[in-house]
Amino acid sequence: MIVLGIESSCDETAAAIIETKNGNTVIRSSIVLSQIPIHRKFGGVVPEVAARKHVENILPVIDRSLVQAKIKMDKIDRIAVTRGPGLITSLMVGVQTAKSLAYIYNKPLVGINHLEGHLLASLLGPAPTAARRKPHTLFPAIGLIASGGHTEIILVKKIGDYKKIGQTLDDAAGECFDKAAKILNLGYPGGPEISKLAKNGNPQSYKLPRPMIDRDNFDFSFSGLKTSILYFVQKNGTPRGKRLNDFCASVESAIIDVLISKTFRAAKEYKAKTIIVGGGVVANKNLRQTLKEKIDKEIPSAHLDLSALDYCGDNAAMIALAGAYAKPPRDGWKNITVDPNLEIGK
Repeated sequence: MIVLGIESSCDETAAAIIETKNGNTVIRSSIVLSQIPIHRKFGGVVPEVAARKHVENILPVIDRSLVQAKIKMDKIDRIAVTRGPGLITSLMVGVQTAKSLAYIYNKPLVGINHLEGHLLASLLGPAPTAARRKPHTLFPAIGLIASGGHTEIILVKKIGDYKKIGQTLDDAAGECFDKAAKILNLGYPGGPEISKLAKNGNPQSYKLPRPMIDRDNFDFSFSGLKTSILYFVQKNGTPRGKRLNDFCASVESAIIDVLISKTFRAAKEYKAKTIIVGGGVVANKNLRQTLKEKIDKEIPSAHLDLSALDYCGDNAAMIALAGAYAKPPRDGWKNITVDPNLEIGK
């Protein structure tokens, strides 16, 4: 099966073509056009600007994916498009484009949950190599999705069968990184900036809260940490030099501690055979290293499926893969609707 994936849920315009055969997945193309340089001057994503840029870029990006894959639209077997969650105007651009292509070329169309894409991204190997579905991806699994807009823990009974058991009650982990960086005048996006400075800092230098880390549930809350950072800067001024490195390391450590604590408690309670981790925050080097060390120490019988760095952020290859597993509805192009609040596991 050859699947064209289209992703436009936020500020990345993306298209990818994958081919699945005998359990193997070959990424034939993956194009991601980021709008970060445009939104950086605003300190975050401006929805109206993002949607206008999607309109300008989506067809050229799809064309580039076809050229890179050396394939024409008439050879595509299925189209998969992100229908939610995300920014409604951005989602509409992708969905309407996919519906038009499905109608013109008479192709089956499936609407994909963006969060499922992040879960399945761990099955994709680093671009541009072929990726075999990992034989050690066993179920039940616990999935952690950590991105700019979402922080959720998912019980994965099998591909396509999900139950959400934990979520953020306010800010997502990536959002906390971004807001902390904004308070510290580090620019946007905040995660990479904080991580870069944290490499030369001491994470024990500043005592910052780990909200809800001891609560008997799998929910998250990062607003208290963000507020503590704000109050610290208001009282003491913005840290500089070595103090800034130490403060960033402390912020990073606080976020990682909460993510890992909740994920591993869920894995133990549900006797998970695999821990799946996806989303933009998973590109964080310390998070990846700590996950590897902790699973070897605490749950050595389980496996860790980390998304490759190429596919931690928003991309269309993960949407195409989810589309390969999905069952397309009859007259799919007529039935696909946008849902900016789409949830996983319901």
